[in-house]
Formats: sequence, C-alpha cells, structure tokens
Amino acid sequence: MSVPALRPSTRKRGVVLAVILGCQLMMTLDASIVTTALPHIKDELEFTDSSLSWIQNSYVLVFGGLLLLGARTGDLVGRRRVFMVGTGLFTAASLLAGVAQSSEVLVGARALQGLAAAFAIPATLALLITSFPAPEERTRAIAIYSAVIGAGGSVGIIVGGVFTEYLSWRWGLLVNVPIGIAILALSPRHLPDTGRQSGRVDVLGAICITLGMSALVYGLVEAAEAGWASPTTLVPLGSALALILAFVLLERRHSQPIVPLRLFADVERSGAYLGRVLIVGAMFSTFYFLSQFLQNVRGLSPLATGFAYIPLTGMFFAMVYVVRLLAPRASKAVLLVVSLALATIGMAWLSRIDAGTAFWPGILLPLLVLGVGQGIAIILFTDFGMSGIEPHDAGAGSGLVNTAHQLGGSIGLALLTVVFGSAVDHDNSPSTVLAAHGYATVFEVATLFYVLAVLVGVAILTADLRRRVQPANATPASVATS
Repeated sequence: MSVPALRPSTRKRGVVLAVILGCQLMMTLDASIVTTALPHIKDELEFTDSSLSWIQNSYVLVFGGLLLLGARTGDLVGRRRVFMVGTGLFTAASLLAGVAQSSEVLVGARALQGLAAAFAIPATLALLITSFPAPEERTRAIAIYSAVIGAGGSVGIIVGGVFTEYLSWRWGLLVNVPIGIAILALSPRHLPDTGRQSGRVDVLGAICITLGMSALVYGLVEAAEAGWASPTTLVPLGSALALILAFVLLERRHSQPIVPLRLFADVERSGAYLGRVLIVGAMFSTFYFLSQFLQNVRGLSPLATGFAYIPLTGMFFAMVYVVRLLAPRASKAVLLVVSLALATIGMAWLSRIDAGTAFWPGILLPLLVLGVGQGIAIILFTDFGMSGIEPHDAGAGSGLVNTAHQLGGSIGLALLTVVFGSAVDHDNSPSTVLAAHGYATVFEVATLFYVLAVLVGVAILTADLRRRVQPANATPASVATS
C-alpha cells in the first residue's frame, strides 16, 4: 500500500528545493566538469588518446542505460529512499574518483557515479512534483529545476576550469563529497517520503531496456570514434533497436510496466521528449566543441574558457524569471515556439565563426541569444514533459524527461563528432583555419537540430490549440453521448 506524501504546508519548501537542486546540479555538472581538465588527467594518469574518452563515456553509458530502471525503482521502493541511496553512492564514488591513482580506478569510479545518478536523478523531479502541487508553485519550481539542468553543463566547464587552473582537476570531483554529505543530512528531515507502492518490477522489461539503452549509448559513443560503418558501431546499435522494440512489446502486455506507454499518448508530452533530445543534443555538443575552439583556435586557458561560459549560464538562470513573468500572460506553446526560433537564430549566428573571430562580438552575442532561447525552451519542455502526469506515474515521467536529456547529449555529441571529423578530413592535428572550419560546420548542423525542434514546437502548439477549441465546440448532446 502506498504511503501518501506529507502536505507541502508542513515543510519548508525552500529547503526542499535546495536539497533537490543541489543533488541535480552536482550530478549534472559532473558530466562536463572534467572537460577542460582532460589534457591534465591524460598526462597524470597515463591515459592513451583512445582511452581518454572513457572518462566521460563510462559515466554516460551507465547513467543512460539505467535511468528508466532507476525511475521505476523509486516508484516502488520509495523516492526519498532511492534518492538518498543514490546520493550516498555518488558521494562515495566521487571520493574514489578524486583520489584515483590509475586510469582504471578513475574510469570505474566514473561508472559508479553514473550508476548512482541513474537512480537518484529520476527521484529529484518526481519529488519536486509531489512537493509543489500548486500550479503556480510547481511552475516556478520546474523553471528553476530546468535552469539548473540546462546550465549544469556550462557550470561544470566553469568550475572545472577554475579548479584545473588554480588547484587540481581532482577538486572538481572531490567537491561533491561535502555537498553530498549535506544533502544526505537534510534529506530525512525535509524531503517527503512517498513510501512503497504495491507492485513489482517487470524483470524481463527491465533487462531489455537497460541493455537496450546501454547498447544504444555505447553504439553512439563508438560511432564517434570508429565511424558508422564499423562493426563495433553497427552491432550495438542493431542490438539496441531489437531490445528496445522487444521492450515496447513487453510493456504493452505487462500490467505493471516500467514505462507506462500511456505517457506517450499525449502529443504535447511526446513532443516534449523529442524536442528535448534535439535541443540538448545541439547544446551539449556546443559546450564540447566551443570549449575546444576557444582553447585550440583562440588560445584561451582553461580558466578563461570557463569564464567565457558565464554569460550563457547567466541567461539560463535569468530565463527562470522571464518564464515566471510571461507564462501567466501568454500561451506556453506559443512561448515555446518563439524561444526555439531564438535559439535557432543564435546557433546559426554562432556557425559563422572562423579562425579570426573574436569573443566580442562574434561569440558573446550569439551565445546570449542562444541562452535566451535555450533557457526558455528547456524550462517549457520540462513542464510539457510532466504535464498531466498522475502522482503514481511521476517517477516514470521524470525518468523519461531525464532519459531524453541524456540521449540528446549522447546522440548529438556522437553525430557532431563525426561531422567534425569529416569537415577536417579526419586530420588528428588540423591547422587552426581547418579546425575553425570544422567547428563552424558542427554549429551549422546543430542549427538543423533547432530547426527540427521548431517543427516539434509547432506540433505542440497545434495540439494545444485543438485542445482549447474542442471544449468550446462540444455540444451538450455530444458530451452526454461521449
């Protein structure tokens, strides 16, 4: 039997929000916090060029593969309990990664971080939804939550650059330890305990989706390194397709599925998942390639590169207040389309860079436009992705939002890494002019991601308009017979 959550009025909402956002930010920025430090890590722990990518990939692979299983576990076992176990494991894994003396230990610790995040992160959004049931409060909380997710990658680069420049790359991982301890200390007292739900995990479905997601992420990672025609790419991608198809068939027949397929029946929700894949794929790749452009072409230090992301990060957080101001006064679907159009303009502008482009105005201004559009869009896609979901499905809905986010980053980076390699003719040490051309080409393709996202936004707007018109057109007779 499920234990109902405590009433929001009995809790200090500010502390609840701080605990949830602290955990989300800690785990989100860890996907990028080592980006500016990779050359230092390579030299210190004697990574090879090919093995270095596994510092990122081990985290992404395990995280992406287990997200939906983690979400279902939270629904059944209790979200606060799973949140705390995941946070505790993440804290311990961060300590292990921070003191690692070999490449094998570091990669293993990063995989443990991914495992912990896969169980803790779906619980964060589900806890947020149940903690803020009032529409106005929920909109505000989701806006802040989305800004943290959207800005996490750039914040990670900033923090990583500071630590690498002045202390050590290790502090980018060790800083999680006191944060994690503080979260664990506050959670039992302030987070709502949803208790256990009656039910069981669809074991066969869990195996299919976990292996399928892992194979998909692994195949995309290999595509970036070995190419799309390589057996190490085709075999896992083919296996992923078969396993995900099997999962869908199993879920249609199971009485207690890991992911209720009814969550995809709503056009606005499904569009939010797809749109999130597209815009996160474009933005995550922008973080990765722009960082390299600033260091390899413009000659910036890791610290200066990190600071270059401050305007973009500022826009993400500023959009929280913009959405709070505009949402009650305008259609969210219209606002979504406008924000995606702005993001498209910003990315298209950024794609005009060349080897001589200065940070001001050629990079800063398009980043500001991109930050406004992306910042609003990520908030609204989160809102649409969780709209209309019943409390008992909040974990599954949160898992889908975060899975779309993770897949977007993996798919985007894999595709655009291949694009960059083709643009520089797979030269391992391209000239600055050729490298700049490669980065510009990447941003051109990323612009297409946003164009597709605009089309998704239009589909959401169309569905929203139809939903608003239907009640007005319904007659008493039609209602009575429906």
